[in-house]
Amino acid sequence: MERPQDSIPKGHNRTRSAVKATRPRSSTKGPLDADDAPLASPLSPQQAQRMLPLGRPRSPGLRTSGASSPLPRSAAQSPAPRRLAPRPKDFSYLLRPEIYHPLMPLNVPPPFRNSPKQPSDDTPIADLLARGQFRAAAIAATQALTGPVAPDPADHARIFELLYTRLACLTLIDATGLAAQEVKTLEDLNSAYYVDELTGLHLVPWELRVLNVRLQALGFGDPRRAVMSYYDLAREARARVAEATARHDNSAREQWKDRLADLGIRVAGALVEMDDLTGAAHHLATLRDRGDGMLAMSKALLWLHLGDVESARRCVRAEKAGEKAERIVAALCDMADGEYGAALGKWRELREVSDDEMIGVNMGVCLLYVGKMQEGRALLEGLVDAGRSSHTLLFNLTTIYELCTERARTLKMKLSEKVASMDESPNGWEKANADFKL
Repeated sequence: MERPQDSIPKGHNRTRSAVKATRPRSSTKGPLDADDAPLASPLSPQQAQRMLPLGRPRSPGLRTSGASSPLPRSAAQSPAPRRLAPRPKDFSYLLRPEIYHPLMPLNVPPPFRNSPKQPSDDTPIADLLARGQFRAAAIAATQALTGPVAPDPADHARIFELLYTRLACLTLIDATGLAAQEVKTLEDLNSAYYVDELTGLHLVPWELRVLNVRLQALGFGDPRRAVMSYYDLAREARARVAEATARHDNSAREQWKDRLADLGIRVAGALVEMDDLTGAAHHLATLRDRGDGMLAMSKALLWLHLGDVESARRCVRAEKAGEKAERIVAALCDMADGEYGAALGKWRELREVSDDEMIGVNMGVCLLYVGKMQEGRALLEGLVDAGRSSHTLLFNLTTIYELCTERARTLKMKLSEKVASMDESPNGWEKANADFKL
């Protein structure tokens, strides 16, 4: 019995012979000739159908070569296919109002809700961000996306700019849970739909892509998703570094190198959130500092989070993070070891040469642990009087209020009034009840 695979080429040879016997000989032969087969279209049937306007009848003068044609048309006589511009992408699914959650001011202390500094509805988003009005900026971004003057569905630059403002502001006002739900609408940013067909570049800004990784991992409850997505971005960053190096674009090369280093720290943070401390420690050991000390400091803080004090000390010492960074890490290591007296001495020395809020807050915490609560309270209140109002400062100060007096709530309300009267700044003006433990 003849094998099936042997019967195919025999029938195929007979077909080719029959075609060759009836086909007229071409006068010329070149790279556009395709032997006996008709010239194939470089577009898929779906793409070819989209190129014709709907409702437009097919021209009777156009015929395809095949069995109905008396003579197959030579490829040399066929016109070259025109390269049409790609159709614009439609991002109208990001303009639907039901995607975005309402932001109620219930978790905002009354001194902020009733303050004359509250902006009007027509305040530009750029002004809101410059004044630290992050909740109002998140609301304004939603109104700009879904209102009567919403962007054109094809204006991806404006849409993604507003979406990034919305999601980033939500994380800044401690509404990360809402941001993790709203970001699901983007689905998979690695899809070809988000890539420019002409340039091959991604349409979504880098900052939004990085923010999307962690938010989607939280929204879908899959922390491993963050690690894999960060590695995908790192692969792209390495390719961009190589491209910038090839065209001798030093500024672009350094920018992509900074992004690559940032992704390395984010991977370690994602591993810590997964409770994979061994993997985080191994990953940190593979990262190299770029000479500015920032990576060394970030690595040292992660080592402290992992409980490896010696690795934190060795990290800033070996990678030459600078004298100030070494002294800060040394004080933090003493606190991690429970040596609050030794740490307090180091913070005092640093406080004499630097007015950094972080140094003052850590010194106040050390004063609390060594039993000098009133001195610590006076130090933290002095930072507030100087215009400082970070979450860490306010949280620690209200904790001292709870420990040293039974009138803690009254003191917390007065503190919120004092902070609400401060000047607005890009670091954030409006606070939440959680900042004052209300």
